[in-house]
Amino acid sequence: METIWQHELVLPYILNELKEKIESITPVRKIILYGSRARTPLKDWEKLEGKDWDIIVVCDFPITNTHIWTKELHYHIDLSVTTKERMDHFEKYNVPIIELFPRNELEITKINTHGKHI
Repeated sequence: METIWQHELVLPYILNELKEKIESITPVRKIILYGSRARTPLKDWEKLEGKDWDIIVVCDFPITNTHIWTKELHYHIDLSVTTKERMDHFEKYNVPIIELFPRNELEITKINTHGKHI
């Protein structure tokens, strides 16, 4: 269970497998990280052990019951699949976010995602 907090293992799932599952239903426009990981520099993420991953996937239409994609692997991901219009409240209230897709705004230049580099 402790591996779920390691970004080297969770980010590849978010950027590959989870993205593919969602894209089988609707195009993925953006993947956004918010919450404690968006407020904490990457170099300090080891201090976040025990914190979940707060992820918003922006698509053409919202999807409910997304927990099935994270529960099966026991990843602690708070996942919302929503539209651009519903995402606007984050910008409106200046919630810190980091874009993971299509642009990677993390402080690292490349994330190895099962052979693919983002």
